[in-house]
Amino acid sequence: MTGAVGVLESAATSARASARRPVSVPLFRRSRRRAVVEIPGRSDVLALTGMLLTYPDDAFYAQSQQIGAVIAGLPDSAPAGMLREFWVEFTAMDEKAARAHYVDTFDLKRKSSLYLSYYLHGDTRQRGMALLALKQRYRACGFAPDEAELPDYLPMALEFAARAGSGVGEAPLRTHRAGIELIRRTLTENGSVYRLVLDAVATLLGPATDRQVATAGKLAAEGPPTDDDLAPTADALVPYGPPELTCTPKGF
Repeated sequence: MTGAVGVLESAATSARASARRPVSVPLFRRSRRRAVVEIPGRSDVLALTGMLLTYPDDAFYAQSQQIGAVIAGLPDSAPAGMLREFWVEFTAMDEKAARAHYVDTFDLKRKSSLYLSYYLHGDTRQRGMALLALKQRYRACGFAPDEAELPDYLPMALEFAARAGSGVGEAPLRTHRAGIELIRRTLTENGSVYRLVLDAVATLLGPATDRQVATAGKLAAEGPPTDDDLAPTADALVPYGPPELTCTPKGF
């Protein structure tokens, strides 16, 4: 296995100071989705964005030369250019500054948290059901993520998309597009180097709808919903569709 997906397979990446366990995922036939923005090296771009949004611990820096080489070798595209620009800015920081910036950006600010279901459901009962549905989606598709991490963690969702393809794989990203737009807006306003990674994700997914942009603006102004705001719905419980309609034990 080559490229960013190969780096992902071998790297012990981490969202915190502790290292992640290696992920074992079978190769799948890519599912198809109409009206997808065509990006050369799509899977590698998705895998790289997931890696670059993890905490830059010792394991991350041990892979930095390999990651940089994969970024440099991406086929030319707008997202590839954004990742190259990110890598130049990121590697200009020393390790201590980079780690402090990551914590300040993603761990200490609610508007740029990397846990996507928080934006859609807040800390409500529906969020727990949505997390369960997403975990079931991963398992039905043969994806075995780190059980120590919540399944809505954006780097994990990006890794799933890189491996599963633009249909089933990107469905969680598209479901949480308003949250991704809020994160991107916050990083841009704060001048974070990570704005470029979110720009790459957004460009790959295609333009956000007016409704998604409006929802992101409402989230920025009012915060996520509370239990009093939400009524239980079938969509909230199973946001990605029944697994048997999209995945089989042998793949897509």
